[in-house]
Amino acid sequence: MIDPPTPAQTKPAQTKPQMQPLSPIARSTLYATLVLMLLALAFGGWGLWEVFGGADANRPTSAQLQDQQRKIDQLEQRAATLARSDQISRDANGDLQSTLAERDEEIAGLRADVAFYERFVGATAQRRGLAVHELQLQPSSELSWHFVATLTQNLNRGAVNAGRLQVSVEGTRAGKLQRLAWADLRQQPNAPGVEYSFKYFQQVEGDLVLPADFKPTRVAVRLVPQSGSPMEQSFSWADSLAGAAVTPPSP
Repeated sequence: MIDPPTPAQTKPAQTKPQMQPLSPIARSTLYATLVLMLLALAFGGWGLWEVFGGADANRPTSAQLQDQQRKIDQLEQRAATLARSDQISRDANGDLQSTLAERDEEIAGLRADVAFYERFVGATAQRRGLAVHELQLQPSSELSWHFVATLTQNLNRGAVNAGRLQVSVEGTRAGKLQRLAWADLRQQPNAPGVEYSFKYFQQVEGDLVLPADFKPTRVAVRLVPQSGSPMEQSFSWADSLAGAAVTPPSP
């Protein structure tokens, strides 16, 4: 009697796996990968050649570097020279402008001098006796003032006018009118006036002190000549501060 086959004996024999052909998409992907790898190797080799081999051919020589440095030094020197020249030109132009401004001021002063001379000394000038042409006031401190009085005369040509000048100030104090005499302004009893002596004109200067609660409104200049009668001229305090009149030249 023949025994029936066991399950192990009835199992079919195993066969070797067979390779399946690549699909068109997989084949294209494989080719693209290979091309990229080849390109990467080519670029890498080219870069190494540039660094270790080809770069030396394009690298400037020591002589070329020295020549370039020499040209750079020349350009820097030229730039520094041009900058210095420009600064010198600017300074010279500034000095020239300042000189021209001073010359213009001198010319204006000379024209004013000529006009003043023609007014008092010229052949067509109106003849006038001793007078105060102008009075200017400038503050020296809170209560002290400096005055400059311009005296003129062209009536007696060549004659010397000599005498003394005194100043008085009119104003209000504690709501009342008051006149401060020369002695009050000088804070000195029997104070002598300022001496003057000239032929055609002279500037006489002096100082005066006002009380703290005094408000000036007018100032009077009194001239006491050595011969002749005294004369007095009054000026507004505000006008004397403004100094609108042209100051004559120094004699």
